[in-house]
Amino acid sequence: MNNDVFIHPLAVVDEGAKIGRGTKIWHFAHVRGTATIGEDCIIGKDVYIDADVVIGNRVKIQNGVSVYHGVTIEDDVFCGPHMTFTNDLYPRAFSQDWKVSKTLVKRGASIGAHATIVCDTVLGEYCMVGSGAVVTRDVPAHGLVVGNPARLIGFVCKCGRPLRGTPEASGQNVHFRCSSCGAAVVIPKSDYEMIG
Repeated sequence: MNNDVFIHPLAVVDEGAKIGRGTKIWHFAHVRGTATIGEDCIIGKDVYIDADVVIGNRVKIQNGVSVYHGVTIEDDVFCGPHMTFTNDLYPRAFSQDWKVSKTLVKRGASIGAHATIVCDTVLGEYCMVGSGAVVTRDVPAHGLVVGNPARLIGFVCKCGRPLRGTPEASGQNVHFRCSSCGAAVVIPKSDYEMIG
């Protein structure tokens, strides 16, 4: 660990944890010894980061989030307050042969407050999971999902704003222009056709 890391005196960071430069870990957080956290992250109050979890750079994990073994979070991800990850598809308190199921949260994804991410899923780059949603299957890149179970209702720009209007089709893709920031966003037709 380096001196450019802030760890609140009431946080617990086990020996062996790798914490990147510029990261801040706030009170009552607990980071296990085999976890890896990148640079310039914010780990909020009451956050638990389990063994072998890998977290990228510039990740913001809000208060009350538990990131369990089997979860990998790439760069620039936002985890809203009290959202939940799981890592067991068939949980029993008495199980002797439970198996960790993995979850991958790709670059730039945002997960709203109190959302639940059921394991064995991939959240695509720059997707947006609405507050309180229960994600039970993969979310495509730039996808906007809401509800229980979560369903795809549209797509969002890298800036986070919904992509509105009818896109232009070209080959196997559709093309949006963000009305907020002007960015061009390309979505595979197969993903666009999943909107429910």
